[in-house]
Amino acid sequence: MSSIQDHLLDTHRARWLGEAEPPAPGSHDRRVLRELRELREFRAVVTGRPARGPVRRTLDRWRHA
Repeated sequence: MSSIQDHLLDTHRARWLGEAEPPAPGSHDRRVLRELRELREFRAVVTGRPARGPVRRTLDRWRHA
């Protein structure tokens, strides 16, 4: 069964029972990816590794300008 078919079955069941419909597949993908990135950055800071990414590059440019 595909994820779409599973979602349709869950939606039908929720409507039949008068419950809230489940979110559509893929509707929270961006949020999950953002949270994973933030978790990775947090763990890097906790373990003492230097921060990376666009914020770090911007801060480096300001510091060395």
